[in-house]
Amino acid sequence: MEALVTGATGFIGSWIARTLVEEGWTVRCLVRESSPREQLEGCAVTFVEGDLRDEASLREAVQGCDAVFHAAAYYALWSSDPSAFVEINVEGTRRVLAAAKEAGVGRVVYTSSVACIGQAPPEGLANEDTVANEDDLCGDYKVTKFQAEQLALEAAAAGQDVVIVNPSSTIGPGDVKPTPTGKILVDFLSGKMPAYLDTGLNFVDVRDVARGHLLAFQKGQRGRRYILGNREGNKSLHEFLVAVGEVTGKRPPRFKIPYGVAYMAGAASTFWAGLTKQTPGVPLNGVKMAKHRMFFDPSRAIEELGLPQTPLATTLADAVAWFRERGMVPAQA
Repeated sequence: MEALVTGATGFIGSWIARTLVEEGWTVRCLVRESSPREQLEGCAVTFVEGDLRDEASLREAVQGCDAVFHAAAYYALWSSDPSAFVEINVEGTRRVLAAAKEAGVGRVVYTSSVACIGQAPPEGLANEDTVANEDDLCGDYKVTKFQAEQLALEAAAAGQDVVIVNPSSTIGPGDVKPTPTGKILVDFLSGKMPAYLDTGLNFVDVRDVARGHLLAFQKGQRGRRYILGNREGNKSLHEFLVAVGEVTGKRPPRFKIPYGVAYMAGAASTFWAGLTKQTPGVPLNGVKMAKHRMFFDPSRAIEELGLPQTPLATTLADAVAWFRERGMVPAQA
């Protein structure tokens, strides 16, 4: 079996590529000339230069593939160039789907996000049938990921074999940048989090998410969405930090930041960023997202696909060890 993986130099994409290689697949990774490739060091993949904005490069990259795992996206809470969200997330997805269809690729697994799923009901969990409304889609990232997911669903409805997966907040080893979720861990362990904001997320091991992509290819139903999360991963931010503390011995912060204070800080920081074109220290969209607890039920993926459920403590221990090895957090954090 041969696959093209887009976004393979990213956190989730690199683990998708590694998982496929481990299972005996031949893997091509779409990369730009300037893309850092350290995520896949030592992994037997073929790098194919191309760009989501270049239709010709995509048509060439998918030739002869049995599958496309489209994990590339522009993920940011703020950007000095908002048009990039549309060009990469929406139009890039349109081009990938078109190239795969033209080449007769057997199946496309599209990496969406739980950002495209509606808010959980009070004291409950959201699932794949929870519809997102306009208030749920704050910020360019969420809006364009939702629009891209609609393209994938429309393609599936028109007959193209497309399966959609919606990862929740991924953590684990290999988070080079790090991602916003990984940054929470790094900041806490580095002593840069004296207080916390009252929010909630579903935390899942990135290796389970990667395996979920392969399982979606093998067992998923065309046009169906699958939340790639962890049943035990629904944690408030404070609960998450307590769990990190149990692994590392570090005491979590005791003080909670009032939402109004965080909102004002985010508004001021984002306004200043608009003037200076420098990334805000407190993106307002991030504060808005934190207002709602993003708790999810991954039962469909567990029951229909066999999604693994690595214990959070194991994931945290592996992530902390990796960050320490990289010198991204103090050795005794």
